[in-house]
Amino acid sequence: MKRISACLTVLIALAANLSASAQCAMCRGTVESTVSNGRSVVASDLNFGIIYLLAIPYLMVAVVAFVWYRNSRKEYAKRLEITSRVRRAMSQM
Repeated sequence: MKRISACLTVLIALAANLSASAQCAMCRGTVESTVSNGRSVVASDLNFGIIYLLAIPYLMVAVVAFVWYRNSRKEYAKRLEITSRVRRAMSQM
């Protein structure tokens, strides 16, 4: 079952990639035609959009990593506190 779902996921990813490639060619054609007419605003806006779309996944990963790190540090502090309590209790015996 895992193998079938993995193959299905790969096929869906490849199918999605084809439509993304087609869209990229359309954007390139639009930018080339507007730049040749002397309007570079569309090209700079498109570049800004690409950078925005590229930055969002990295930002999301950074936020998840930060939250994970913060929570793991809190858990480590709790574990350290419990360990020190146990050691103190054992030393008093």
